[in-house]
Amino acid sequence: MSDYIISVEHVFKSITDSTGTLDILRDIECRMRQQETVAIVGASGSGKSTLLSIIAGLDTPSRGTVRIADQDIFAMNEDARAAVRAHKMGFVFQSFQLLRHLTALENVMLPLELAHQRDARLTATAMLKRVGLSDRLKHYPKTLSGGEQQRVALARAFVVRPAVLLADEPTGSLDFATGQSVMALMLELNREWGTTLVLVTHDTGLASRCQRCITIEAGHIVMDGIILNSSVDRLSSSLNPYEN
Repeated sequence: MSDYIISVEHVFKSITDSTGTLDILRDIECRMRQQETVAIVGASGSGKSTLLSIIAGLDTPSRGTVRIADQDIFAMNEDARAAVRAHKMGFVFQSFQLLRHLTALENVMLPLELAHQRDARLTATAMLKRVGLSDRLKHYPKTLSGGEQQRVALARAFVVRPAVLLADEPTGSLDFATGQSVMALMLELNREWGTTLVLVTHDTGLASRCQRCITIEAGHIVMDGIILNSSVDRLSSSLNPYEN
Protein backbone atom coordinates (compact mmCIF):
# COMPACT_ATOMS: atom_id res chain seq x y z
CA MET A 1 0.00 0.00 0.00
CA SER A 2 1.18 3.53 -0.81
CA ASP A 3 2.36 5.89 1.92
CA TYR A 4 0.08 8.54 0.41
CA ILE A 5 -3.60 9.03 1.18
CA ILE A 6 -3.96 11.34 -1.87
CA SER A 7 -2.11 10.97 -5.17
CA VAL A 8 -2.74 13.41 -8.03
CA GLU A 9 -1.08 12.05 -11.16
CA HIS A 10 -0.59 14.18 -14.30
CA VAL A 11 -3.96 15.90 -14.06
CA PHE A 12 -5.08 18.25 -16.83
CA LYS A 13 -8.33 20.20 -16.96
CA SER A 14 -9.53 22.16 -19.98
CA ILE A 15 -12.88 23.61 -20.97
CA THR A 16 -14.00 24.53 -24.46
CA ASP A 17 -16.62 27.07 -25.47
CA SER A 18 -17.38 29.28 -28.45
CA THR A 19 -14.24 31.35 -27.81
CA GLY A 20 -11.89 28.36 -27.81
CA THR A 21 -10.17 26.14 -25.24
CA LEU A 22 -9.10 27.31 -21.81
CA ASP A 23 -6.51 25.27 -19.91
CA ILE A 24 -7.30 25.44 -16.19
CA LEU A 25 -4.87 22.78 -14.89
CA ARG A 26 -1.73 21.66 -16.68
CA ASP A 27 0.02 18.44 -15.69
CA ILE A 28 -0.60 18.68 -11.94
CA GLU A 29 1.24 16.07 -9.91
CA CYS A 30 1.32 16.04 -6.12
CA ARG A 31 0.83 13.66 -3.19
CA MET A 32 -0.30 14.06 0.42
CA ARG A 33 0.59 11.75 3.30
CA GLN A 34 -1.73 10.66 6.06
CA GLN A 35 -2.18 13.33 8.75
CA GLU A 36 -0.32 15.93 6.66
CA THR A 37 -1.64 19.52 6.52
CA VAL A 38 -1.25 21.03 3.06
CA ALA A 39 -2.17 24.51 1.84
CA ILE A 40 -2.85 25.14 -1.85
CA VAL A 41 -2.37 28.82 -2.63
CA GLY A 42 -2.61 30.98 -5.71
CA ALA A 43 -4.32 34.02 -7.16
CA SER A 44 -7.97 33.99 -8.17
CA GLY A 45 -8.32 31.94 -11.35
CA SER A 46 -5.07 30.02 -10.81
CA GLY A 47 -6.90 26.67 -10.68
CA LYS A 48 -6.59 25.89 -6.98
CA SER A 49 -10.32 25.40 -6.32
CA THR A 50 -10.66 23.31 -9.49
CA LEU A 51 -7.86 21.08 -8.21
CA LEU A 52 -9.66 20.65 -4.88
CA SER A 53 -12.90 19.73 -6.69
CA ILE A 54 -11.05 17.13 -8.75
CA ILE A 55 -9.42 15.64 -5.64
CA ALA A 56 -12.93 15.35 -4.20
CA GLY A 57 -14.23 13.69 -7.37
CA LEU A 58 -16.79 16.49 -7.76
CA ASP A 59 -15.21 17.57 -11.04
CA THR A 60 -13.53 15.33 -13.60
CA PRO A 61 -10.12 15.93 -15.18
CA SER A 62 -9.62 16.05 -18.92
CA ARG A 63 -6.70 13.70 -18.36
CA GLY A 64 -4.97 12.17 -15.37
CA THR A 65 -5.71 10.18 -12.26
CA VAL A 66 -6.54 10.85 -8.63
CA ARG A 67 -6.13 8.09 -6.06
CA ILE A 68 -7.66 8.25 -2.60
CA ALA A 69 -6.28 5.55 -0.31
CA ASP A 70 -4.95 3.74 -3.41
CA GLN A 71 -8.35 3.83 -5.12
CA ASP A 72 -8.49 5.39 -8.60
CA ILE A 73 -11.62 7.47 -8.17
CA PHE A 74 -12.01 8.20 -11.87
CA ALA A 75 -12.03 4.50 -12.70
CA MET A 76 -15.26 4.41 -10.64
CA ASN A 77 -18.79 5.39 -11.55
CA GLU A 78 -20.40 8.36 -9.81
CA ASP A 79 -22.12 6.21 -7.18
CA ALA A 80 -18.81 4.67 -6.17
CA ARG A 81 -17.15 8.11 -6.02
CA ALA A 82 -19.99 9.34 -3.85
CA ALA A 83 -19.38 6.41 -1.50
CA VAL A 84 -15.69 7.36 -1.23
CA ARG A 85 -16.70 10.93 -0.38
CA ALA A 86 -19.20 9.73 2.21
CA HIS A 87 -16.79 7.38 3.96
CA LYS A 88 -13.39 9.03 3.54
CA MET A 89 -13.90 12.78 3.10
CA GLY A 90 -15.15 15.80 4.97
CA PHE A 91 -15.78 19.22 3.42
CA VAL A 92 -15.68 22.79 4.71
CA PHE A 93 -16.62 25.67 2.42
CA GLN A 94 -16.45 29.45 2.59
CA SER A 95 -20.26 29.68 2.38
CA PHE A 96 -20.78 27.07 5.16
CA GLN A 97 -23.29 25.04 3.06
CA LEU A 98 -25.60 24.38 5.99
CA LEU A 99 -29.20 23.38 5.30
CA ARG A 100 -31.30 26.31 6.44
CA HIS A 101 -34.37 24.28 7.39
CA LEU A 102 -32.34 22.05 9.76
CA THR A 103 -31.08 22.94 13.23
CA ALA A 104 -27.38 22.85 14.06
CA LEU A 105 -27.84 19.39 15.56
CA GLU A 106 -29.78 18.11 12.55
CA ASN A 107 -27.14 19.45 10.16
CA VAL A 108 -24.43 17.51 12.00
CA MET A 109 -26.59 14.41 12.28
CA LEU A 110 -27.29 14.32 8.54
CA PRO A 111 -24.08 12.60 7.29
CA LEU A 112 -24.36 10.06 10.10
CA GLU A 113 -27.96 9.27 9.19
CA LEU A 114 -27.08 8.98 5.50
CA ALA A 115 -24.43 6.44 6.51
CA HIS A 116 -27.01 4.60 8.63
CA GLN A 117 -24.91 5.01 11.76
CA ARG A 118 -26.46 4.30 15.12
CA ASP A 119 -26.63 6.91 17.86
CA ALA A 120 -26.44 9.74 15.33
CA ARG A 121 -28.02 12.20 17.77
CA LEU A 122 -25.64 11.37 20.62
CA THR A 123 -22.58 11.47 18.35
CA ALA A 124 -23.61 14.78 16.75
CA THR A 125 -24.38 16.30 20.15
CA ALA A 126 -20.93 15.34 21.44
CA MET A 127 -19.30 16.82 18.34
CA LEU A 128 -21.14 20.12 18.72
CA LYS A 129 -20.08 20.22 22.34
CA ARG A 130 -16.49 19.70 21.20
CA VAL A 131 -16.66 22.81 19.00
CA GLY A 132 -18.24 24.88 21.76
CA LEU A 133 -21.84 24.87 20.58
CA SER A 134 -23.61 22.74 23.18
CA ASP A 135 -25.99 25.66 23.81
CA ARG A 136 -26.85 26.07 20.11
CA LEU A 137 -28.12 22.58 19.27
CA LYS A 138 -31.65 23.70 18.40
CA HIS A 139 -30.68 26.91 16.63
CA TYR A 140 -31.21 27.30 12.89
CA PRO A 141 -28.35 28.67 10.72
CA LYS A 142 -30.00 32.09 10.30
CA THR A 143 -29.84 32.62 14.07
CA LEU A 144 -26.12 31.78 14.29
CA SER A 145 -23.19 34.09 13.68
CA GLY A 146 -20.80 33.40 10.80
CA GLY A 147 -18.24 31.90 13.17
CA GLU A 148 -20.87 29.69 14.78
CA GLN A 149 -22.10 28.49 11.39
CA GLN A 150 -18.55 27.58 10.38
CA ARG A 151 -18.09 25.66 13.63
CA VAL A 152 -21.28 23.72 12.84
CA ALA A 153 -19.77 23.00 9.41
CA LEU A 154 -16.56 21.79 11.08
CA ALA A 155 -18.55 19.54 13.39
CA ARG A 156 -20.44 18.11 10.41
CA ALA A 157 -17.19 17.50 8.53
CA PHE A 158 -15.38 15.78 11.41
CA VAL A 159 -18.31 13.81 12.84
CA VAL A 160 -17.84 11.04 10.25
CA ARG A 161 -14.12 10.72 11.15
CA PRO A 162 -12.89 11.42 7.62
CA ALA A 163 -9.48 10.33 6.42
CA VAL A 164 -9.31 13.54 4.36
CA LEU A 165 -10.68 17.01 5.08
CA LEU A 166 -10.95 19.36 2.09
CA ALA A 167 -11.41 23.04 2.97
CA ASP A 168 -12.04 25.74 0.35
CA GLU A 169 -11.41 29.24 1.74
CA PRO A 170 -12.97 28.23 5.09
CA THR A 171 -12.38 31.64 6.70
CA GLY A 172 -13.02 33.76 3.60
CA SER A 173 -16.37 35.13 4.78
CA LEU A 174 -15.31 35.69 8.41
CA ASP A 175 -13.69 38.66 10.10
CA PHE A 176 -10.01 38.32 11.00
CA ALA A 177 -10.39 37.37 14.68
CA THR A 178 -13.19 34.87 14.02
CA GLY A 179 -11.26 33.41 11.10
CA GLN A 180 -8.21 32.91 13.30
CA SER A 181 -10.29 31.08 15.93
CA VAL A 182 -11.96 28.87 13.32
CA MET A 183 -8.60 28.01 11.73
CA ALA A 184 -7.11 27.18 15.13
CA LEU A 185 -10.06 24.92 15.89
CA MET A 186 -9.85 23.18 12.52
CA LEU A 187 -6.15 22.41 13.00
CA GLU A 188 -6.76 21.24 16.56
CA LEU A 189 -9.49 18.86 15.41
CA ASN A 190 -7.29 17.75 12.54
CA ARG A 191 -4.54 16.68 14.94
CA GLU A 192 -6.97 14.97 17.30
CA TRP A 193 -8.61 12.91 14.56
CA GLY A 194 -5.48 12.21 12.49
CA THR A 195 -7.02 13.65 9.34
CA THR A 196 -5.18 14.77 6.22
CA LEU A 197 -6.07 18.43 5.67
CA VAL A 198 -5.98 20.05 2.22
CA LEU A 199 -6.71 23.76 2.52
CA VAL A 200 -7.28 26.08 -0.43
CA THR A 201 -6.66 29.71 0.47
CA HIS A 202 -5.33 32.98 -0.89
CA ASP A 203 -4.26 33.98 2.64
CA THR A 204 -0.55 33.31 3.12
CA GLY A 205 -0.99 33.75 6.87
CA LEU A 206 -3.41 30.82 7.01
CA ALA A 207 -1.21 28.81 4.67
CA SER A 208 1.75 29.29 7.03
CA ARG A 209 -0.13 27.33 9.69
CA CYS A 210 0.09 24.21 7.53
CA GLN A 211 3.09 21.92 7.28
CA ARG A 212 3.42 22.25 3.52
CA CYS A 213 2.43 24.72 0.82
CA ILE A 214 1.71 24.13 -2.87
CA THR A 215 1.62 27.26 -5.04
CA ILE A 216 -0.31 27.25 -8.31
CA GLU A 217 0.04 29.84 -11.07
CA ALA A 218 -1.92 29.67 -14.32
CA GLY A 219 -2.71 26.00 -13.79
CA HIS A 220 0.87 24.93 -13.01
CA ILE A 221 2.46 23.99 -9.69
CA VAL A 222 5.33 26.45 -9.38
CA MET A 223 6.35 25.59 -5.82
CA ASP A 224 5.77 22.67 -3.46
CA GLY A 225 7.64 22.55 -0.20
CA ILE A 226 7.71 22.20 3.56
CA ILE A 227 6.97 25.38 5.50
CA LEU A 228 9.87 25.98 7.86
CA ASN A 229 8.83 26.94 11.39
CA SER A 230 5.21 26.25 10.53
CA SER A 231 2.98 27.74 13.19
CA VAL A 232 0.87 24.55 13.17
CA ASP A 233 3.17 23.20 15.89
CA ARG A 234 2.51 26.27 18.02
CA LEU A 235 -1.26 26.01 17.88
CA SER A 236 -2.05 24.69 21.32
CA SER A 237 -5.41 24.40 22.96
CA SER A 238 -4.75 27.76 24.61
CA LEU A 239 -5.41 29.35 21.22
CA ASN A 240 -8.72 27.53 20.93
CA PRO A 241 -11.41 29.11 23.12
CA TYR A 242 -13.79 26.22 22.33
CA GLU A 243 -11.59 23.45 23.73
CA ASN A 244 -13.28 21.50 26.49
